[in-house]
Amino acid sequence: MEDIMSLWLILIIVGVVMLILGVAVEAAHILIWIGIAIVVISLIMTLVSRGRTRV
Repeated sequence: MEDIMSLWLILIIVGVVMLILGVAVEAAHILIWIGIAIVVISLIMTLVSRGRTRV
C-alpha cells in the first residue's frame, strides 16, 4: 500500500512541475511576441522621424 501512495505522490509532483513549466513557457512566448512588437514599432517610429527631418 505504501508503494502505491509513493507512486501517486511522485506522479502528482511531476504533474505540478510540468504544469508550472508549461505556464512559464507560455508566458515566455507572450513576452517574446510583445518584444517583437515593440521592436517593430520603434523601427517604424525611427523611420518616420528620419523622414520628417529630411523634408
